[in-house]
Amino acid sequence: MARLRIAAAALCTRGTGAAPEVLLARRAPELRFFGGYDAFPGGVLDPEDGVADDEAALAAATLRAAVREVFEETGLLPAGFEDLLVEEERAAVRRGLLAGDTDAAATFRSAVDRTPAVLEALRPLGWLTTPPFAPVRYRTRFLHVPIAAGARPDPCGGEIVQARFERPGEALASWVRGERLIVPPVLWQLRHLEDEGLDAFLEAQPTRCAAHEAGRLHRIRSAPGVWMAALRTPTLPPATTTNTYVVGEERLVVIDPATPEASEQERLFELLDALQAEGRRVERVLVTHHHHDHVGAVQATAERYQVPVAAHPLTLERLPHAPREAQALEDGARIELGSAPDGSTGWHLEALHTPGHDRGHLAFLESRYRSVFLGDLASTVSTIVIDPPEGHLATYLASLRRVAGLDLGRGHPAHGPVAREATALLAHYLEHRERREDKLVAALADEPRAEDELVVEVYDDADPRVRPLARRSLRAGLEKLGEEGRAREASRGRWARVP
Repeated sequence: MARLRIAAAALCTRGTGAAPEVLLARRAPELRFFGGYDAFPGGVLDPEDGVADDEAALAAATLRAAVREVFEETGLLPAGFEDLLVEEERAAVRRGLLAGDTDAAATFRSAVDRTPAVLEALRPLGWLTTPPFAPVRYRTRFLHVPIAAGARPDPCGGEIVQARFERPGEALASWVRGERLIVPPVLWQLRHLEDEGLDAFLEAQPTRCAAHEAGRLHRIRSAPGVWMAALRTPTLPPATTTNTYVVGEERLVVIDPATPEASEQERLFELLDALQAEGRRVERVLVTHHHHDHVGAVQATAERYQVPVAAHPLTLERLPHAPREAQALEDGARIELGSAPDGSTGWHLEALHTPGHDRGHLAFLESRYRSVFLGDLASTVSTIVIDPPEGHLATYLASLRRVAGLDLGRGHPAHGPVAREATALLAHYLEHRERREDKLVAALADEPRAEDELVVEVYDDADPRVRPLARRSLRAGLEKLGEEGRAREASRGRWARVP
């Protein structure tokens, strides 16, 4: 499991009453963590924020971190404390903080400690922890920071390329139109702030955060019309979860309800029940393929909501339990979703037959925002195992190229975080497979070599714990070279190159 990093994030508002403005900061596109997304100012704790050796010290450190991060990234300070630093040192201290200068950090910490009321102006909203699907996980304390009317942000130009105040409804509307990306926990809070107004939001938010920290499923909106639920499954390392996606607005489909664990299924059903209580309805279960870490809750979900199970015919015949009502999906099949989140009509999913990892594998392409639900066509935490005879490398590569050639938006894999650009993710996979094949070709010789010997050389960068899986992928690569006349199996498990 990824190590948790402690962070602070600041919900900065300007104005009072039912419709305050919120400060959103655009993260630089090249950043690995939510690059190109709008977020609240914030970041991990620095040593100068204080030693967090108990809960009280941790709480104080996150308060200091929130004030420091807001100042670093936007040049703003909490309302009433704009003179925390004397004018002649303000710019120099900020430059030093951005450069990682310890003297500047100490100067800022000293100014905060001399004015303890600055921290008392912040209001805790609660902790949220990154779900376990992510390779980098954060335990983040969200804090409300009031900003004086008329104050204007000055983005730092490094990690933050844009910062501005806007009303929550305006930000949400532009997100629904597909004009911007917003970090999921920020999106969730903006929705509540828009619905409730500032005062009611500040009262209710700590209870909501506490419920999520206690185990309630995060309402992750990975794209308009999409909820993402990362639930524990018996999958292959390094993944520990499989993503279930709920797609739709009024008409919902559930893609890959995967977890076999009753407690995890209850978390999923709590989300689906809440969505139905809001006037939506679950209409169908979709399955990308039959592997055990994708189908653990298929039967339970279909029976609970009395809906059909739709999948490729090869998947339907290999599900562990025959569905009460089954719908066969061939390549190009269309699953109607009704009206899109922006009100446009004709919204639907298109089934894409993408064999190679599994003969009946389907991906699903959403028509309005071009989100693609990849199943095990690609992952954002690992490579995909191609395991002969079910797996076939040449077929898999053809599936990758086919989908990569489409007009795509965000990529929603079964394992790992959402990819901002699905096309780039698939291109990376094709490049990775090409490099691996080059290593395999270079490792082959005129005299036959054993697969056990080849796998150590060709997969020298792989974790030794997954060596048996790497050996299966090696076999797939050798069979591809054999089909192309570039290698031959001289005897069982021993391969030589073909001149």
